[in-house]
Amino acid sequence: VQLQASGGGSVQAGGSLRLSCAASGGTFSTYAMAWFRQAPGKEREFVATIAWSGSSTFYADSVKGRFTISRDNAKNTVSLQMNSLKPDDTAVYYCAADLYYSESATHPYDYWGQGTQVTVSS
Repeated sequence: VQLQASGGGSVQAGGSLRLSCAASGGTFSTYAMAWFRQAPGKEREFVATIAWSGSSTFYADSVKGRFTISRDNAKNTVSLQMNSLKPDDTAVYYCAADLYYSESATHPYDYWGQGTQVTVSS
């Protein structure tokens, strides 16, 4: 499956952004989806995941209550609504897909999209 992330940009602290990831080449509704991010000089970190049906979601503690992951299986897209953004949220954000849903931050995902840059200024 191919993944294409979009929606990144620059925003001031406290603002909002909505990232989208479009999938193609596979049966999207059978994949668990996730968002990761990587800040300059840091390792890639898990942000959020959603099960194939959308019935289950899981978030990193650092974004819980501020970010919301959702999916539209009819449109083969997964989104990440990011509110109350902080400078620490500045990173390249990646979407990922895997046949298995896991709430482990270290779960290996089989498919990755290219990143989209999010910059939050103070």
